[in-house]
Parts: sequence; structure tokens; C-alpha cells
Amino acid sequence: MTRPQNLPAPPRAEQRPHSYEAHGVTIDDRWHWLRDQGYPDVSDPDVLDYLKAENAYFDAAMKPHEMLTEELFEEMKGRIKEDDSTVPLRNGAYTYRSAFLTGTQYRDWYRTPVLTEAEGPIEGGEEQLIYSENAEAEGKDYYRLGVFAVSRDGKLLATMVDDDGSERFKLIVRDLATGQDLETVTGIGIGSAVWTPDSKGIVFTEVNDQWRSYRARYHRIGDDPVNAVTLYEEKDDIAFSVGVDRATDDSVIFISTGNNSSNEVRIVPANDPLATPVLIRSRQPDLQYQADAAHGKLWILTNDGHVNFRLVSADPARPGAWCEEIAGSDRTYLRDITAHRDHLLLTSRVDGLDQLVLRDYASGDEERVPFAEASYSASFAGNPEYAPAAYRISYSSMVTPATVYDYHSAAKELVTLKVQEIPSGYDPSRYITERVSVTARDGARVPVSIVRLADSRLDRSGKLFLYGYGAYGIAIPPAFSTSRLSLVDRGFAYAVAHIRGGDDLGYQWFLDGKLAKRTNAFNDFVDAAKGLIDLGYAKPGRVAAQGGSAGGELMGAAVNQAGDLFGAVVADVPFVDVLATMLDDTLPLTPGEWTEWGNPIDDKAAFDLIRSYSPYDNVAAKPYPPMLITGGLHDPRVTYWEPAKWAARLRATKTDDNLLLLKINMGAGHGGKSGRWNALHEVAEAYSFVLTQVGE
Repeated sequence: MTRPQNLPAPPRAEQRPHSYEAHGVTIDDRWHWLRDQGYPDVSDPDVLDYLKAENAYFDAAMKPHEMLTEELFEEMKGRIKEDDSTVPLRNGAYTYRSAFLTGTQYRDWYRTPVLTEAEGPIEGGEEQLIYSENAEAEGKDYYRLGVFAVSRDGKLLATMVDDDGSERFKLIVRDLATGQDLETVTGIGIGSAVWTPDSKGIVFTEVNDQWRSYRARYHRIGDDPVNAVTLYEEKDDIAFSVGVDRATDDSVIFISTGNNSSNEVRIVPANDPLATPVLIRSRQPDLQYQADAAHGKLWILTNDGHVNFRLVSADPARPGAWCEEIAGSDRTYLRDITAHRDHLLLTSRVDGLDQLVLRDYASGDEERVPFAEASYSASFAGNPEYAPAAYRISYSSMVTPATVYDYHSAAKELVTLKVQEIPSGYDPSRYITERVSVTARDGARVPVSIVRLADSRLDRSGKLFLYGYGAYGIAIPPAFSTSRLSLVDRGFAYAVAHIRGGDDLGYQWFLDGKLAKRTNAFNDFVDAAKGLIDLGYAKPGRVAAQGGSAGGELMGAAVNQAGDLFGAVVADVPFVDVLATMLDDTLPLTPGEWTEWGNPIDDKAAFDLIRSYSPYDNVAAKPYPPMLITGGLHDPRVTYWEPAKWAARLRATKTDDNLLLLKINMGAGHGGKSGRWNALHEVAEAYSFVLTQVGE
């Protein structure tokens, strides 16, 4: 393990007495002061001085490895086509595409009019640049485009932009004929924005001071935005967040409210959003459903009858009277639906593998889109029109670059539109991908997807990079990545552990990694590392690990449990101060998260369980592997003090001299730096850290 020579002593955060009590237990928290009491304004000079000192230490520690970092960055950059463009996609009278130009950090957006002849539509007209993220981002330290929505008549553009990482978006309406902004509808938007079919109004959601999406509003273009009408405001449950969407057939607008485990949905006529919203079905604990509309019916996915969901239909006039169309299945996990004119598109997962299915409305016959590889990631992508000529699909595997298809149902044909170009070259025959299962300590079989050099040996002489997440029912797909090739080419097998807490093997797989079963996720990850070691991928100490956000919590729990397995750990924006955060219902993260982690305020059992695994609370006087921890000063999801406090406690407690680095992005939020090259450079930094710590 490499530690730079002449590295100054690391910062040591002052320990200040502080404690709190819950359920008769006193919790000592000597680094509580790192939470600026004026947050989200962070101006406490002591806090800022400490964060700056940590950043300076990070710079000093990484300086000897600058050449490696830059080598990795240029290598990874060389695999990315600088002047890359999406495949044009028709929406109304235009086709739209976005493109990166050489040397730019952000996308520019273009459209081309579609001319029509008697035989059908043809491409024609002159392409227009209608929005430049690069121009909008100029002079800003951070820029993120959250919404790009053109009105149905093609005349107006609605964008949502976050320019400081706080995830409070400005909703701006622009006249596409003149390029001039007409109005700022709100400065606290979030989520999506939905145009009415007449293009005269827009429905959107706003956040409150606690960063909770709490209401849906309607703004008529040209009116004073302060007079926007509230269509729905969540008042019953502070854990619920509000969202809006439109039916694919443009008949209704959906207003949803829910948390991680239950929800309810209301509908309003899309052409009359001020009508009284009609509730589809009222909220119940653990009841989830989503809806679309076509052919005068609502098509609804729900878990009311089976953990892996079933498909039902309903008359919009009686939306709560559900008629079963597809029964729930132990093997087939129904994940998403989109209702187009000719087919109901079903996204499912069978035995952990993505399935894309076209269902005929009249007969119920199903047609699965065929893919040749044994392991892959596939999804319906886009298809904004109700009656598209073909269905757009995204596809990749761990050895197959991202591919865009159009699927023509009548011909049962997949037409390749684009294969990800790798300018520096890519030879898939140099790599192999495999999917193995390891046995967790309770007997569960945990799948792991792996890519490695074809000539690598499974004799423990190699190195292993293990990635994990395991929360919120989010699966990590076996997809392609150009950046990870820089590790694989240097002797690492890159593995993704599909641990419980994700929904990789069905919804029950998710349920088996949350609440009272949360520690299954941590155990699965550690056991996956041990299982891969037993299979010969590496030996203890030559395993690197990475996870972010809830995956950062995973990293913290893993090093507390089995730090000796790992030669380097990268924890990005890690949710590690779980107990204190879940006990503080004033934080934006907290009430909506109780269904994922438990409510330690009211539930002593939840308090005891969270206290037993919370990474920050379980730092012990023992050796820890080299660690790189990151955070964002403006992060509203995992607040900056969580990684800061964790790093401070680790420094004061661990018994080794291994390198521990904390990097706080002072001008960014949960996703790190914005801009494709800035973000890629942070990947290069993380991989440089891993390579110098795990070594040969």
C-alpha cells in the first residue's frame, strides 16, 4: 500500500463535547459541531476551515500520483467520442437530438422539422440549435439540466436548471422562435414538468424549506407566476413526496404522492387541469401502483395481489374498480408499463434478466424482444409519441458497448441505429463476462456480474474491484462502461454484487434487504467478496470496493465488519450517520426514509438495529483499509457533515497508518462535479487512489 513520502500530518477535527439521548440511551457525538447550525447556509468559519484543510490534505496526498491520474483521465477520455450525438427521435412535427461538441462539458439540443408527403413523413427542413447547455453553464461552477420539455405545438420550451447543486430547480419557459426566456415560473421546482395538450399551461412540482416535493401546481403561460394554482398539496404525511406525469395518449395528467413503500395517484383531464382531481385508489401501507392510459382505459401495475406486481385495467370513470389482466408471478417481476396505441409495453425481469415485451390489447398476446447474450441490460428508451413507427430500445452488456435499436413489431426486427463508438479502440475478444453466484451466510444465493481480461487466471494472483449499492429496490445492471476498462486492463476483475436491498431478483429481493432485514445487504456484500476470493479472483487485501450514497453506507458497514478483506475503499457521498439522521425529522432525508431504514424515533427495535450497524456509530479502534471519502457541500440528500464526521471519527479512532482522504466538493451536490470531463476526472482520481493503494 502506497503512502506518499513527506505527506503532512492529516487534519484532526477538534472533539467538542456533545451528546443526545433516545430510548434511554445516551449517544456521544463529539464531531456534531461539523454540522453548521445555519445549514443550508454553511458559513461557520471553523467548519469551513476544517473542510478546506481536508481538501488540502487530499491534494497533497494525490499530488505524487498526478501523472497516473492524468494518464487515467486521458485514457478514459480517449474512449469517449467528443463530438457525440444521440439518435434523432421524433416527437410531433420535429425530430430531436442532443450532442456533445468537441471540447465541451455539456449537451446542446437540436431539432429538425419533419416534412410530410402523401407517402408518409420524411426528414426535411433545416436543423436548429434550440438550447445550449454550454452557453447556459458559462461562468457557473455547477450546472445541471433537470427537465427539457417542448410544448405540444412546438413553440415553447420548459427547462428546469440547478446551478448550485442544491436540487432546487428554476423552471423557465423560453420562446423557441426568438430564443428569449419568457418567464421564470418558480425557483424551487423539482421533478418533471408537464405541458397541457393546448400548450397554454404547465403542471409542475415545488419543494418546501425541508426539500420535500410537497405540491403540484398549474401555471398558465402569460399569467403572473405567483398566481399559479395549487392542484394538490400533501398535508397528511410529511414523508410523502408529490410528482406529476402525463399519460402517453395525452388524455390525463397523473398527480402522485408517496414514499418508498406506498403511494396514491390522482388524475385530472389533461385539457382541463383545474378540474377536481380524481383519486384512483387511496393510500394504504405498502400498497404501490403506477398507471398509464390508452384506448379509454387506465393500465395499472400494482403490488396489491403479489409481491412481484400484477397488471390491472380500469375505467377512468371508476378508477378504483380494477380488472386483472396479468396475474402476479413468483418468477416474472413486472417493473414498468407504457401504453402506446398499438401495444402495451411491459418491462419485466425474469431470473434477474431484463425482458422487454409488447402486449396486444385485444388478444393479450405477448411478443418478447429477442436478445442474444446470456447477460445484458435492456430498456425501452424514450418513445414520447403515442403511435411511434417503431419502439426505441437501449441495450448493453458488460462487454457490449451501448447500442440503440428501433424494434419494428410487424417485421419482428431489431434495427441497429447506433453502437457506442470508442475512438481509442475496443476489442471485445480481450474480455470475458460471467455471472456467478456466491452463497451468503444465511444460504441465499447472491449473483455477481463480472468482466475481466480473457487471459486472466483465477488463481488468486489477480485483483478484484467490487461495486455495490443494495437499497431502494435499485438494481445495478450488468451494463457496459468505458471507464472501468482502465481497471480491467491493469489486472482487475470488475464485479457488481447484486445484493439484497436492490430488486435484481425481484421485489422480494428488495424487501429482504430493508428495515429489519437491512443487514442482509451488508452481509451479502462481504460474503460476495469472500466468495470471489474463494473462487480465485483475488486474495484478501487485493480487493477494492466502491459504493455511493446508500452504497456508501454499505462501504462503511463492510469495513466495520471485515476491513481486512479490502486493499482500498471508495465511499462517495456516503450515508453513514444513519442513527442521528433518522432521529432528526427536520432533515429533508429523514421522514421519507423511515420506510427504508425504520423509524428510530418511535420504534425502539428500529433504534437498536440502526445503532448496531450505523457506520459512524460503529467505528472501532482497529485497522481500516485505505479509504477515499467524498461529499458535496450543497448535497441535500446526504448532507456534507455525514462524510466529514465519519472521516473525523475514523482519524481519531483507527489504529493503522493507512491513507484516509476526505474530499468535499465545495460547489457541488450529491452527484459530484457537473460537466462530463469534470465528472470523468473524479473517476480518474478514484481509480488512481485504488491503483496506488492496492498496488501490484
